[in-house]
Amino acid sequence: MESDAGIIISPVRLSDFDFDLPPELIAQHPAAERGASRLLHVAADGAIVDRMFRDLPGLVSAGDLFVFNDTRVVKARLRGRKDTGGEVEALVERVLADGSALAHVRASKTPKPGRRLVFAPGVEAEVTGRQDDLFVLRFHAQGRTVHEVLEAHGEVPLPPYITHAPGAEDESRYQTVYASVPGAVAAPTAGLHFDEPMLAALSARGVESARVTLHVGAGTFQPVRDDIASHVMHEEWYSIPEATVAAVANAKARKGRVIAAGTTTLRALESAARAGELRAGAAETRLFIVPGFDFRVVDRLVTNFHLPKSTLLMLVSAFSGVDPIRRAYAHAVDHRYRFFSYGDAMLLDRAAASG
Repeated sequence: MESDAGIIISPVRLSDFDFDLPPELIAQHPAAERGASRLLHVAADGAIVDRMFRDLPGLVSAGDLFVFNDTRVVKARLRGRKDTGGEVEALVERVLADGSALAHVRASKTPKPGRRLVFAPGVEAEVTGRQDDLFVLRFHAQGRTVHEVLEAHGEVPLPPYITHAPGAEDESRYQTVYASVPGAVAAPTAGLHFDEPMLAALSARGVESARVTLHVGAGTFQPVRDDIASHVMHEEWYSIPEATVAAVANAKARKGRVIAAGTTTLRALESAARAGELRAGAAETRLFIVPGFDFRVVDRLVTNFHLPKSTLLMLVSAFSGVDPIRRAYAHAVDHRYRFFSYGDAMLLDRAAASG
């Protein structure tokens, strides 16, 4: 069958990406230190090796290139009431050019256009329309921008499987140390493992680094509920600098490996290379990566463990192979790895069959 991106994909079933996960393995808090997590290495031949994340510098080589997503998580969740009195919660997905915002809105009754949502004294938003599943909100906040409102009154948008209310720990740890471009409503979680000493150790090893920006949306947590062929990806904005294009070209020329820190970094790079070569610039992507995908840029991937039946589990299965990933996840469950955003990490080599 063929995906909406025009990529011929293997005949896989949704059930191929399901697994049983004991609830106690879902990490509710980060490790004591960023680099203290475990690292499961899945080699190109499917071999599985248990390591620690601090082992990473010894698993890369001089001349390799690490690419990081420098998006910054904003305090995108607002709680308040409708002007009729009912409780409401808004998760701002993105701020539009005209100053309005697209948001997921939860309330006992769906708010209609014209309804006002009150989040704080002097901070209101009017529902002006819909774009698919998102509501268009026009904020009235005494001259403050949406980003200023979120910083003052918003909460860190922790994923739905983290059950505690966000606190001071989350404000620092649900953010990468290199985050610089505000716009994400979910963290690029593979990057949460990197601290300054790790970045310095990679540099000392002779590994170069580059940045992309992809603003992660709330849709990253959505499972595929129907058949794979009919699934439509959520749209995300990304930007590739000219310097990153040059760094990738130089790494390829010297036979270095391009290592993506996270699936969001990989999606940005591969989205920008669909025409054949990696191109600089900004765009929106709905790229859906499934087994059979032709990877053109990324050779290795650092990532966390992903939700059952999720597009990200399909992505890593495309990268390293359905069977190797299935075995790796079974191994991780058996060996009590910690899963999801605050969990442990994987280092994946691209399967030889992927090109």
